[in-house]
Amino acid sequence: MTQHSRDLSRRRLLFGGAALGAGALLVGCTSNEAAPTTAQTKGADTAAGGNSAPGKKVTIGFSAPAADHGWLAAITANAKAQAGAYSDVDFKTVEAGADAAAQRAALSTLIAQKPDVIVMLPHDGKELNAAGLEAMKAGIPVVNLDRAFPDALAYRLQIMGDNYGMGVAAANYIVAQLKAKGVSTPVIGEIPGIDSLELTQQRSKGFADTLAAAGFKVANRRPAEFTADSGQQAATGLFQALPKIDAVWNHDDDQGIGVLAAVNQTGRKEFFMVGGAGSKKAMEDIQADGTVLKATVTYSPSMASSAISLARLIGQGKGMSDLVELQVPKEIVLASETITKENASNYLKLGF
Repeated sequence: MTQHSRDLSRRRLLFGGAALGAGALLVGCTSNEAAPTTAQTKGADTAAGGNSAPGKKVTIGFSAPAADHGWLAAITANAKAQAGAYSDVDFKTVEAGADAAAQRAALSTLIAQKPDVIVMLPHDGKELNAAGLEAMKAGIPVVNLDRAFPDALAYRLQIMGDNYGMGVAAANYIVAQLKAKGVSTPVIGEIPGIDSLELTQQRSKGFADTLAAAGFKVANRRPAEFTADSGQQAATGLFQALPKIDAVWNHDDDQGIGVLAAVNQTGRKEFFMVGGAGSKKAMEDIQADGTVLKATVTYSPSMASSAISLARLIGQGKGMSDLVELQVPKEIVLASETITKENASNYLKLGF
């Protein structure tokens, strides 16, 4: 991880704060409903007289998939809460629908209404690339979240978690633990999320590349779908395929609930596990140290808060006050941090 990536991570709260607990809409969601806290959004510091002071009124259109997952719920909740911190922001949400086609139709309607800026988390970056291009050609800057557009002309700003870095961080923790235990030929399992998504592929590549550098490899890989039920099914299949396991990386803490259910159901506790995203429930389990889950690597939905804050600046024609440049950057990547028993208490307030 570069110093630049670490600096970006430390600036997260300047951009908009960290994760917001949102409603547990399905079994896979990891938290209860919670009001925004000062740790989860960045309040407007009007006393500073800088960028946060009220300025030109900005209408921000927003679209993200339905909150049927704890992380997605936090994305939408963070965006709404951050918009509410500014008296000069008019926040307009449009439904994303059930798939990419429905979201594109909704976005076309939004584009016709001519908001100042559009913030979106697409169902699929490749399939929604055309919607980004449509908005940008109409003179509406697009702030894209999480799922990358392949065309740089489809967005004014793209904010991403470090998916490759998540895999690197997870592998680094696993390698360090195994070497400390003197395990030279470990059996390592992997439970990714939706395999067709580029972000999943990047996570797996970072994981595989880093393991390979240490002379290790993944023995079995069972994709899930970011839900508790799919996590339980994938873990059950992994346990059946591998009679002995030393370590597992599960990409997503929501589906990790199902993984832990499979652990309890099968009694397979000879390994340790690393999670992904940084849910509050995962952090609490890590802190309590009563399960196989010993660490998680962050992929914070704080990016939605950041997106709203930066969309506002773009709409007002401003840059970031702590940078020399006069405009908001084109790309921002938030670094993935490793949460363990030793530092979980520092991160709990940021869990979604």
